[in-house]
Amino acid sequence: MNLQTKPIIARRSPGPDGEKIITLAALAVGGQGGGVLTKWITDVAEANGYHAQSTSVAGVAQRTGATIYYVEMCRDTGRQPVFALSPAVGDVDIMIASELMEGGRAIMRGFVTPGRTTMIASTHRIPAVSEKIAPGDGRSDGAEVLAAMGIAADPVVAFDMETVAKRAGSVISSSLLGALAGSGALPFPRESYEEVIRKSGRGVEASLRAFGDAYDIATGAAPAPVEEEAKPAGPITALQVPAKFRAKWSALESRLTALPAEVQDMAALGLKKVVDYQDVDYGAEYLDMVEQAVALDEATFDLSVNAAKYCARALCYDDLLRVADLKTRASRMERVKGEVVVKDDQVLHLTEYFHPRFEELVTTLPAGLGKSMAKRKGLEAWYTKRFDKGRRIRTDSLSGFAMLWFISSLRPMRRKLLRHENEMAHVSAWFGEVLATAKTDRALASELLTNYRLIKGYSDTHARGLSKFARLMDARDMLAGRSDAADWMRRLRTAALADVKGHKLDEALATVRSFAA
Repeated sequence: MNLQTKPIIARRSPGPDGEKIITLAALAVGGQGGGVLTKWITDVAEANGYHAQSTSVAGVAQRTGATIYYVEMCRDTGRQPVFALSPAVGDVDIMIASELMEGGRAIMRGFVTPGRTTMIASTHRIPAVSEKIAPGDGRSDGAEVLAAMGIAADPVVAFDMETVAKRAGSVISSSLLGALAGSGALPFPRESYEEVIRKSGRGVEASLRAFGDAYDIATGAAPAPVEEEAKPAGPITALQVPAKFRAKWSALESRLTALPAEVQDMAALGLKKVVDYQDVDYGAEYLDMVEQAVALDEATFDLSVNAAKYCARALCYDDLLRVADLKTRASRMERVKGEVVVKDDQVLHLTEYFHPRFEELVTTLPAGLGKSMAKRKGLEAWYTKRFDKGRRIRTDSLSGFAMLWFISSLRPMRRKLLRHENEMAHVSAWFGEVLATAKTDRALASELLTNYRLIKGYSDTHARGLSKFARLMDARDMLAGRSDAADWMRRLRTAALADVKGHKLDEALATVRSFAA
């Protein structure tokens, strides 16, 4: 999205020599080149006869607080100016945000003033920690932030500068500088910006491309990048699988096309996920579950669509084998390289963080051995004392990669492991309850399927989700027979997803118990 109005050059009250000081603040997270950006800006100012000073205040962590870079500048009048060290509320002329929500935080902190502040923001997203830890969908509404920018700032230049930089083979600091130059908020010619980039001596050509592309978008000479729509999942064809599996694939395809049209798209996605997770036979088990739901459903098949979605999710639980598999895939390495813009002549160092608890150890063993070890409290205490701590594994090294690759290669043994036995017992009980409910109340059964979204991740996250899920499922008996049972189950789930501790769920369950008594 590219929001523009006529640029306004707003400056602080005149100093003793009648010269106004221009104030600029930039919010950036680690790895986005905020220091490089501010150096470029001060170099451009000084090259044009201005005094300039830059400071920075580091954030708490990568995504719990961005670093604030601050620049003040004024024309050289022969006297040394006294500049401030940090931005003040209502006293920022230009605000640069390297990510959409950082722009929103700048508005909340009072750094953006209507009629004064020029807002330059990249509209791409880097989820904050607060968004990631939410039990449900914790994503903030980007449209609301863009609307707030249009009200609080004048003018606004906002588009996906991260994409612009990546397409040019550079980093976002280059495109942010181009957007700043194109906004006209600073009285410096384009050539002076480009000369500063050339003098930097590193990644010059790529930086100039990103700068030029962003400059053209900011001035309206070129369109902003448009987010590509997700491509729908196509049918699974025999050409996508090895020859020895084609007969089984064909059988799965036939079963898929025999499903109601309303269910086929979601079931195709689920089938791909399940087979990628384990094997073709696992895909057949998945379709067994979907077909059982279809047999109890009717148009518009909402129950069956939910079954296709959440049965796949239930069968593809996160265990050590899955995590190791995903972290050693070539596609993941290529994605990481693209995110950090690794060039052909650079080496990527990639460190993975693991925290293997005793529970993860025993459940990754064969069921019999795992159950035996789980009962030995002395062994658990010994393990916890010596091994229950965070570990870092370098997957760019041969030893680190080989370790995870070996764990992922145990996938054919997954059905014999204790974790799989536990998960399948849980899934069987859940799905059996869904089918029993569907015979009398399909709407409530559909909500019971959706409850599985509470279960995700592994370790403590998985345990918390399981606890909330069990409490929701226990509420089924209290709601059974009510005309609004499905609505109340939806309300309970919304409460469960609202906070990590589960206090809101406690309150909602108390309400249900009060009218069930």
